[in-house]
Amino acid sequence: MPSRLRRRIEPHEQPAISGGPRGDVTIAYRAVPGKSPGLVFLTGYRSSMEGAKALALEAYCRGSGRACVRFDYQGHGETGGDFESCTLSTWIGDALAIVDEVTKGPQILVGSSMGSWIMLRVALARPERVAALVGIASAPDFTELLMWDAFDTEWRMKILAGTPWRGPSSEGDSKTVVTRELIEDGRRHLVMKDRIAIHKPVRLLHGTADNAVPWKLSQRLLEQIDSDDATLTLIKHGGHRLSKPNELGQIVRTADELVHRVEGAARTTGPAGS
Repeated sequence: MPSRLRRRIEPHEQPAISGGPRGDVTIAYRAVPGKSPGLVFLTGYRSSMEGAKALALEAYCRGSGRACVRFDYQGHGETGGDFESCTLSTWIGDALAIVDEVTKGPQILVGSSMGSWIMLRVALARPERVAALVGIASAPDFTELLMWDAFDTEWRMKILAGTPWRGPSSEGDSKTVVTRELIEDGRRHLVMKDRIAIHKPVRLLHGTADNAVPWKLSQRLLEQIDSDDATLTLIKHGGHRLSKPNELGQIVRTADELVHRVEGAARTTGPAGS
């Protein structure tokens, strides 16, 4: 059974994320105790913590005695809540609650697709806790760049009038739901219009055959992040999931490389985070 975190998210606690649902929020998560830096996996839109990437990273952490947390946002997986009433504010709030209340010490955030956007927002909100970032098929600002910009005028008017757009996801096994609240709230968290003031190591991975999120979005993200220690690795023929054995191996090796980099920096400069 998953562990569960109960937290009341109020507007005055996190004014930057005050647009989400109120009341008692129960977040399902699984935490593996271990040494720092720990890993926190942030899933994609309509994905869950039981996905192959999350499990591969947890197995790596168990094998190396490292702390690891995976969790489900509200409206996803084993966490309750009405998906269609949730927004980016909701999910950023969930991620911040996990980092604040479940993890200790410096963390390496690993974000998949939408999770990369949330990862960036958490890194900007908690720079003292985030030691490095791994973005997998990163989809920052996807509500604007990949949803809103793709709609014609007729559908934009319908969405603004309160009619959600519904359709199959690019992966074919879940539904995409676009509400006015999702679009408008997403605009409060856009990161791609300006420089991104993150100065930690960043590793981006993207498949060249990704039909959901074009790999050039990761290239653009690389250019906009301030960090000088940032790279983009393109995986030939890789799709959006990046969950084939060789792709999972690349993700784990990337995480391991950052773990050693962060540990090396800590030995040089002293403990990081708290």
